[in-house]
This record gives sequence, C-alpha cells and structure tokens, in this order.
Amino acid sequence: MPLVVLCGPPGSGKSRRAAELREALDGPERRAHVVTEAEGGRAALRAEVERRLSRRDVVIVDAGNELRSGRYELYCAARQAGTALCLLHCAAGPPEPPFEAPDPRNRWDRPLFTVRGEEPLPLAEIRAALFDSTPPPPHRATRSQPLQSCEFLHRLDRATQDVVAAVVAAQRSGVLPGEEVRVPGVVEGLVLTRPVSMAELSRLRRQFISYTKMQPSDENLPQLASMFLQYLSRSIQ
Repeated sequence: MPLVVLCGPPGSGKSRRAAELREALDGPERRAHVVTEAEGGRAALRAEVERRLSRRDVVIVDAGNELRSGRYELYCAARQAGTALCLLHCAAGPPEPPFEAPDPRNRWDRPLFTVRGEEPLPLAEIRAALFDSTPPPPHRATRSQPLQSCEFLHRLDRATQDVVAAVVAAQRSGVLPGEEVRVPGVVEGLVLTRPVSMAELSRLRRQFISYTKMQPSDENLPQLASMFLQYLSRSIQ
C-alpha cells in the first residue's frame, strides 16, 4: 500500500508528524508502519521500506531525506511496488544549505504537502492522494520505446563512468579529505570525507545504476551526473 515520505531539516517536527500520520491512517482495514533512519544509513532505510511495502499496509518514512537523490530512490521503490506515494515537507525557518527543498515540478517530489510549525496536517488531501488516486503507470521509456531506453542506459553508464574517473583522478593528484572534487560539465562538486577505493566506487556505481534503471526517464538525462554525485556524497561517510 501507499508510501508517505517525510522530509525536512533537523528539529522540524518530522517524528511528531509521523506519529500523527500513523494514528490517523492506522486501522482495522490497514496497518501503518513508521520506518526511521537508523544505523546503516540510507541503504538500510531503503531496504526496510522495500521490505515493508505491501498491497495493504501504509509505510511512513520518518527521516530527513535531505537530498533529491534519496527521495528519488524511494519514489522508484514505490513505482516498482505499484503503489501510490506522497511527500510531506516539514518546513522550519530558513532553508539549511545541506537540505535540498522538494520541488513539485519533479515527479518524485509530488504530490507535495507542506506543513509549518503547529499547522494541522492536511489529512483529507493526504488520504485522497494515497487511497483515491491511481498509481502512475510505468514510464513510456520502460514500456514502448526500447531505443529511447537504450539511449538512457548509455548516458547513465557514461555519466557514472565520468564521475568515477574524476574522483579517482582527483585522489591520485593529491586531493585531501575536505577538498572538493570537480567533474567536468557538472555544476555540483563532491567533498570527500575520507579516501575512497576504486572497489567501493565501483560498488556504489553499480547500486546507483540498479536503482536508476527502474525508471529510465529522459527527464533525468541532464541530471544523471549530479544525482550520482549526490548519491556518493550521502553514501561515503
């Protein structure tokens, strides 16, 4: 059943909102489970969400989900499970630099609901998004345009190869932890907190490709390298 993804900076009330949602959505006809980010980081969170997703129960993700790439992974999990998803943004004060605010123009950030402070949850709208809407069908690129899909996979392979090559080259040239690694043609950089081996980079690249291949959309083509950099930034800690 549906997936509710919470996002917001620390102290924005995500856990309180998750508890409110669980109380409102849990009942005899369905259970509502809250999944929190614990030891193991994003990979463990995603695995627990995928394990909990079913055709009956509601899964509520109580985590920061600061990065677009993390929210995209959860979106892909919901699409793969054939269930609806909505995003609840807990806003608090001015935006923090590490937090990438959701943008409803991105399909993985919608439908989007935003609450601030003590505002009541828009429960009627959330219920409608979860239970009265039809999950979107697979993207046309995965269903009826194999040539377009092949182009997407080629670009995905090339973009991730370029990022890995840039990280390896930067480390060989003496870039130290805390310094920024730049990838040609990409606005965003990557700040490494520690040395990263080629084996680890290859493993993370395989994981990212596996998740991203679930939804090979042309909309993501210009963002593939940036999404992979964000994935590396969150995974290499």
